Order: sequence, then C-alpha cells, then structure tokens
Amino acid sequence: MARGKTVCGGLSTLEVTLMVLFVVMTAVSVGLISVMAVHWEDRLQEPEPTVNPTAGPHENPYLIGVGRADCTGPPGDVPLMGYANLEQTAAGIHTRLFSRAFIVDNGSKRVVFVTADIGMVSQRLRLEVLKELEVKYGILYRQDNVILSGTHTHSGLGGYFQYTLFMITSKGYIKPSIKAIVNGIVKSIDIAHRSIKPGRIYMSKGELEESNLNRSPHSYLNNPAEERNKYKSNTDKQVTLLKFTDLDGDGMGMLSWFAVHAVSMNYTNQMVSSDNMGYASYLLEQEKNIGFLPGEGPFVAAFASSNLGDASPNIRGPFCANTGLPCDYLNSSCPIGGLKMCVALGPAGSDMFNNTKIIGENIFKRAKDLYGKARQEVRGPLHAAHQWVNMTDVTVQLNSTHTGRTCKPALGHSFAAGTTDGGGDLNFTQGAVEGDPFWDGIRDALLGAPSNETQDCHQPKPILFSTGEMTWPLPWHPSIVDVQIITIGPVAIVAIPGEMTTMSGRRIREAVKQELEAQGTFSNAEVVVAGLCNIYTHYITTYEEYQIQRYEGASTIYGPHTLSAYIQKFRGLAKAIAEPTELPKGPEPPFFKDSQLFSLLPAAAVDKKPINTTFGEVLERVDPEYTVVSLTWSKCYELMFKKNVDKTFVTVEKYHNSTAHWDVVHTDASWETRFHWVKNGAESNATIEWHIPLSAQAGSYRIRHFGHYKQWKGFLETVIMAYEGVSDVFRVSKIKSNY
Repeated sequence: MARGKTVCGGLSTLEVTLMVLFVVMTAVSVGLISVMAVHWEDRLQEPEPTVNPTAGPHENPYLIGVGRADCTGPPGDVPLMGYANLEQTAAGIHTRLFSRAFIVDNGSKRVVFVTADIGMVSQRLRLEVLKELEVKYGILYRQDNVILSGTHTHSGLGGYFQYTLFMITSKGYIKPSIKAIVNGIVKSIDIAHRSIKPGRIYMSKGELEESNLNRSPHSYLNNPAEERNKYKSNTDKQVTLLKFTDLDGDGMGMLSWFAVHAVSMNYTNQMVSSDNMGYASYLLEQEKNIGFLPGEGPFVAAFASSNLGDASPNIRGPFCANTGLPCDYLNSSCPIGGLKMCVALGPAGSDMFNNTKIIGENIFKRAKDLYGKARQEVRGPLHAAHQWVNMTDVTVQLNSTHTGRTCKPALGHSFAAGTTDGGGDLNFTQGAVEGDPFWDGIRDALLGAPSNETQDCHQPKPILFSTGEMTWPLPWHPSIVDVQIITIGPVAIVAIPGEMTTMSGRRIREAVKQELEAQGTFSNAEVVVAGLCNIYTHYITTYEEYQIQRYEGASTIYGPHTLSAYIQKFRGLAKAIAEPTELPKGPEPPFFKDSQLFSLLPAAAVDKKPINTTFGEVLERVDPEYTVVSLTWSKCYELMFKKNVDKTFVTVEKYHNSTAHWDVVHTDASWETRFHWVKNGAESNATIEWHIPLSAQAGSYRIRHFGHYKQWKGFLETVIMAYEGVSDVFRVSKIKSNY
C-alpha cells in the first residue's frame, strides 16, 4: 500500500440536563439501538411520461429511470450509526456512501424504490426527503409511491433522528449529517427522473450459501417444528433480483435483496464504510461502468436489505476471544469475561476488511450470475398502497376466539446485552426474562418505573426502558409507523419499518402472497421483504421467538404481538391492491421543529497547525518506488476539515508521458484507498493509504488530498478555507515473473 504524510491543522439548563442524561445512558446502554438542478417550475414544462408510442404489442410498456448520488456526509467527529458504541465516531473514509434510486412508470402510475448506504431510514429523514420532493415535483413523488430503504451498514453516520432515544445514542440531531443524506437521496431520484426511458424488467432468483448465519438459533428453534420443517435453513438464502434494460437490451441497472447484516466492518472501525453490501455494489458497478471512477457511470447496481434481523455475515460463529472456545449457546457469554468476550467471527477471522471483501464478493458473484440468467420478464400494472398506523394500539385477531394487542414501546434487559456481532460492556445477558434490581433501581430513579399496564403487555419481557411512557424532552420512540407495499407486475415489495427476523419475513411473504392471489388479480406473486424502510422501529420477531428474549426479542418494542399486527396491516394493504379499494391514510406522524431537537455534538473548533508549516504541507515523504506484488504503501498525513462536502478528499493520479497529464485512477470512493483522520486537540492528522492493486499499471504516481480548515477572521468571525496537499511523485513497478 502507498502512504504519504502532510500536516493538519455557557450551556442552557436543558443542555446541561441532557448532557448528564447522556453520560448516564452511556453507562447503562452501550448496546443500544442496533447491533448488530430540477426545480418545480422546470417540472411544469416537462411532459408527463407516457408509454413509448412506437412500441409494439409485445414491448414492455415500462419507462425506467435509475440514479445514484453521494450521501457520505462529514467523516469526522460524527457518531457512526449501528453499534451504539459512543466512542465509535467517524474518523475518515473506507468507502464513500451512495443512494441508489429506481423509478418505474407505466404511463399512468409511477413507483420509486431507493436504497441508501445508511444504517436505516428514520422517520425524520423520510419526512424531509418527501418535503424536498414535493417542492421539486409537486405530487408526483409521495409517501405512498416512494419507498426509502437502508442497507444497514453500521459504519454510516448517525444524527438524523427526531426521537430522544436515538438522539441520545448518536449525540443528537446533527444537521450536516442529515442534510448530506437528504440531498443524496433526492439527487439520486433527480438523476433517475431525468434518465427515464422505455425499457424492460426481468426477474431472477437463486440461493447464496456461506454468506449468512443465524446469530440467535435458540430463538429460531422456538418456532413450531412443522413451520421450520418447510425450510432448509434457519436463515434465508434467497437472492431476488430485478434486471433493468433499455429496449435494445442494454443494461441500465440491477436491484437485488439478500438477508444479511452489514456488520462485516466491526465495532472497532471508525471509518465511514458501505460494508459488505456496498462492496458488492462497487464490484458490479465497476465491472459495468468501464472507464468510470467509482460512484460514476450510467449503470446502477443496488444491493438492498431484507429480513436480516437474525442474519449475521460472521459465518464462523461466536467464540470466546480469550479462550477460542465456543460461547454459551443460550446467552452468548463466556465463563471468563462474560458477553464482551463472546465475539462472532467472519470468514477471515478478525480481519474486518477481508471479511467485508469475502462476503461482498459472494453477494456480487451470485447477483452477477443471476443477472446474466434473468429471462423472466416482469409485466403488468403498477400499484402502491400506504398507511400510517398507531402501532401502540393495534388489536390483533389471533384466532376465532382470542385477540391480542400491541403495546406502548419498551426495550427489555437483553437489549443492553447487544449481540454476538457487538456485545455490551455491562452485566446484561441475552435471554433475560427477569429484571435486575440494581439496574431497575437506577432506571426508576432517573426515568421512572414502567407502568403495570406496560409491564403486563410486554410479558415475558423484563422492561429496561419504558420508552413509550417517556416523553421528555421529546418522545423517546415513535408511535406512528409507515406500512407500505408497491407492486411492479407480479413483484410485490413490502416495506418493513425495522429489522425482521428470518421467520418473521417468511410469514409476511406468505401472508401478502396469499392475500394478493386470493382475488385472482395476481398469479404467482413474488413477494420481496425490503428491510429498514421509511422509519426505524428496531426488531420484529415472531411471537415464539419473543418468548426467548434474546436481543432481537428484547428489541421488539411494540410487544409480543408486533409481527401479528404487521401481518394484519400488510394483508390490508395487499387486499386494497388486489381488489382495489381506497385506504384511509391514518394518523400523520409528528414533524418536530428544529428548535425542539437537540445536539450534544460540540461546535468545531478553530484549526491549528505546527509552527513553520502550512495546511496541507507534506510532512513525511513517500518512498521513490513501490511494487504491486509486495503491496507496500506510502504515507500522507494532512489536515482534516470539519465542513461537509460531497466531493472526494483523495485522488491517486498517474502521469501519462504522451499527454503530460495526470489522470485520476482512484478516489476515496475506491476500495483501494483508506483515509484516516486522527484528531489531537485543535490539530489533526490524516493518513491516506493506497492499497496498490495487482491491476495497477507501472508508472509515475502521486496522491493528492483536498479539505478545508477553520480559522479566525478578525476578532469574532470565523471562516472556512480550502486547502490542497500533494505527495512527491513515486513509481509503481511490476515484479518480473521468474517463469
């Protein structure tokens, strides 16, 4: 690898109270949350999309648009979203993050599916995206025909939530973070909107082995044996893929779903990364967009999340880090060191970069194969159905004589234990069906005890946080939740507002398929579970899995009948599509004012640099020559900036003698580069690494870095200034073969 080094450069009562609460919550819940240029006037001048008038009777009438845009955000100081490790803040870039949008139109209706390289879609994020789309396009893109999904990378930025629990665990509402994601999603839809043209869609399905493992097999085994016997595995191995082409058969894009957590980059990582699903996108897009840099080119390849709630990429399973022996089967802990020592390993052991690469390559290769074999053309009308539901008060018809109901949100004790993909630091364990007097006493003193009604509703969950009864300074969890289905011909995409376990997803698919086909409107419906959509509500387990109260059950916030309630609601959507009928919209969710939201992230300080240096100056010189085979590296340390931009921080450039020009061969969107930022007070260093690939051509290279720094202008005013750093020229040479 090549590396080069350059140099970097009074609270209110409410804020004080929140800071104290923040510190306390850190100790109690380390394992929180989830482990695991088009304007409105321009649109008025655009003709509405219509079916290609020259298309013959056998032409696919769809109009298709695909788009991709950067949504990385500021890769410094902002907490990463996923492991709820409050020390895991962004400090550089492993790979950039992208939003990928797909628009399908049949001349009368339009549907949109977006998957973004983020942990999950929050309610606040969705509402802000829909507001931006309304300004640009009026009623063309709405809550009923736009699905927003997250790939569930645990190495994306946090700070884009409006409920107190999520704000506490990601240091509040961080405007630069959410702005970058909103802008990226909207821009990807803009690009797809402008690229619409007649095309065809083909579907393909297959199975992918050795890429996911059930991390709560004990919970899965509590499902009925006759149900389990219908399936070969305790995780979904199915890959469902849609291939998009123009009328000439040239590929426009690919959208697939596979159930696996994007946690190959583990909780020690501090670089922004799209993880295994993002690497699969990177590989396929690089193969299709020849001559383009990563993140550029017309072909869009999206790998979206599915029912991944209990599906881990750490396929070697959990082992005790101090002994190498398997962890306790029931509660995933170790005799010495407890649950913190119980860590699941990926195919490459503890090497998270190779784990990401192996799982990502597996997903890419299977998708590439299915893409090439896709022959089943998708035809038929488009539909969209959406409702807002108060998930705290849904009555469920369990059978002919019994009903159940959902509960106000609450998290169980095992929630704080985390999972084998990243456990908590305290003495919580998975599978806890009784409370702990010590922690319950602290909770009661700080936050209040759960009501008897909530405790009874959530049985057998011992409640750690009764979040549905906590409303200061804002509600801690959402009550109003999106349920949504869109259909493209026989393909039904079910937008799940959280993380469904394997069996939960199977039950949803079966129920929706049954409802769609009941009226004869659909034949051989293909139901896809799309995860982490529209709003985040933690996990959704089956009733039987809930009884075990491992992490997933403890994180099923609306109680034991949560899945039954969702099945009931999604059946209603499917029936409305199949018949069709008009659905009531339901109660709208809140949109809190910015002034009501809080941030615990301190303002960026003025940057400093060592005496007799300039920002961007190279401190450590590169070696004069490197070889591809030995993969030696050069160093480059430079000042990191704190202002959000969507442009690259890094370029690797090759000199061409014939043109006397430097050509960019890699950016920080490339797998081959890594950008580390190390903060030291008001000064900071950035290390840029280039892992030289075997495909690199021999020749002269240099590494450049771009950024900003903050400085004083006058006595009270500060300004943001741009800077640039460049390494010395170095050579890359091939080692001659001895054969």
